[in-house]
Amino acid sequence: MPLRYSQVTPREVYLNRRRFLASAAGLAPLGKSPFSTSEQPTPLKDVTTYNNFYEFGTDKSQPAQLAHTLVTSPWSVRVEGLVAKPRVLDVDEIRKLAPLEERIYRMRCVEGWSMVIPWIGFSLGELIKRVEPLGKARYVAFESFYNSKQMPAARWAGIDFPYVEGLRLDEALNPLTLLCVGLYGDLLPKQNGAPVRLVVPWKYGFKSIKSIARIRFVEKQPPTTWSLSNPREYGFYSNVNPAVDHPRWSQAKERRIGEFFKRDTLPFNGYGGHVSALYSGLDLRKYY
Repeated sequence: MPLRYSQVTPREVYLNRRRFLASAAGLAPLGKSPFSTSEQPTPLKDVTTYNNFYEFGTDKSQPAQLAHTLVTSPWSVRVEGLVAKPRVLDVDEIRKLAPLEERIYRMRCVEGWSMVIPWIGFSLGELIKRVEPLGKARYVAFESFYNSKQMPAARWAGIDFPYVEGLRLDEALNPLTLLCVGLYGDLLPKQNGAPVRLVVPWKYGFKSIKSIARIRFVEKQPPTTWSLSNPREYGFYSNVNPAVDHPRWSQAKERRIGEFFKRDTLPFNGYGGHVSALYSGLDLRKYY
């Protein structure tokens, strides 16, 4: 039997969190987004205890146990590169940069599991407009925060840090691309990428970089952590494409957390109507 919303998070707790977020950031009540799915959100407990965040361990349960060492205040994000107006923004400035919305997005992991998460944030394009990219800027490169003392488990992760990711500029400007500061009406938990992260719902989850410290506008395609680590398995685009198998498993099916049976994976994670035009003429089997 499907869960009721009241079983996911009690209504009064949820509303209190919404009020807390608005109060903490000095903001008006959250707006609703036309981009939200009507699907049932994944229970908050699963969203916050089943995570990929290799800086805090490679087991899904480790980030919730270990991320308490992450220092998220003070926090700033440096925005630089091929822009007319480079800026250094502290997290409070980011939260007030544009009206916050709640967006309930489907999220698909390359490992075959998926969730539906009520994120809080605004389109990344709102930030991009303010820094005014120059004509040569074709890509946006992202870098996460890394501190070996705060993240000692990272030494066993098997990848290099800081974590880096990238999007084409038109992908970054797509209104679905979310600069995220919260979830479930509350500020982002540390294990979910506090205090600010990216959410790109039509791509596999590892593209949605956590705990962002730097954003650079560049002319050439930037390196990305998983493409550097294993280019055979992880391409730059990483769009959800059920027709392109991972070398070690099929991507045709997925298992929604909390469900027993698998479901069909949707092209672009179901967001093709919003993003497929970005890849017109591009061979998505070659540019995976």
